[in-house]
Amino acid sequence: METKKKKHKVLLEGPVQPSFIADSIAKHSSKTDIGAHAIFLGQVRADAKEGKAVKAIEYSAYPEMAESILSEIREDLFSRYPITCMHIYHSVGTVKAGEISLFVFVSCKHRKESFDALRDIVELLKAKVPVWKKEIYEDESHVWV
Repeated sequence: METKKKKHKVLLEGPVQPSFIADSIAKHSSKTDIGAHAIFLGQVRADAKEGKAVKAIEYSAYPEMAESILSEIREDLFSRYPITCMHIYHSVGTVKAGEISLFVFVSCKHRKESFDALRDIVELLKAKVPVWKKEIYEDESHVWV
């Protein structure tokens, strides 16, 4: 009997909550073959553009395509690095300045591999995954970036 790897939903509605991040970390304390966790948190900045501050970013995606590409990225990275565990979560919908929109969590036996894998995952996500963002300013105007 063949067992399939359980697919996790990668796109989350709204910001990635700090409690979700903490819970993800806590769940790994019983995995004693892990020596290093590398975590990347993408946070919405309140950049000022043309005298207006960004108050939020609205993320949108083509879910089926995004999930498929993320799955390919996961498989690629698992084949290139000795990863014990990997979690990727990206927000869709509105995320306010100061909130987390991307959470990538990689676990390996050693720190170098976890750092290297994390860097590659984040760069591939930014380059390949069809997630678009619209910056929303304090005056409610917006621009697609």
